[in-house]
Amino acid sequence: MLINLVTYLLVGVILFLVGILGILLNRKNILIMLMSIELILLAVNYNLIVFSVYLNDLVGELLALFVLTVAAAESAIGLAILVAYYRVRGTISVKFINLLKN
Repeated sequence: MLINLVTYLLVGVILFLVGILGILLNRKNILIMLMSIELILLAVNYNLIVFSVYLNDLVGELLALFVLTVAAAESAIGLAILVAYYRVRGTISVKFINLLKN
């Protein structure tokens, strides 16, 4: 059974939409918002790799590797800020984030 390009791209679009919905529907938990951002980046990487394989070009795969590196750094820094904020405030609720200025 041969799966065409549209099927692969549909999976990437569904992953992207789940990430967007995770951000839009859950604005109370910052951890779920960070996971949704990671899911969006995963969908972009998936589409880059699909196009790279389809076009028989290595540039998309190298760009996906670069995006994975940036995403790992982003999540490490985001979680470090989250832990520091939790130690100071005792909560990670989004509604108290504006108190960070004080």
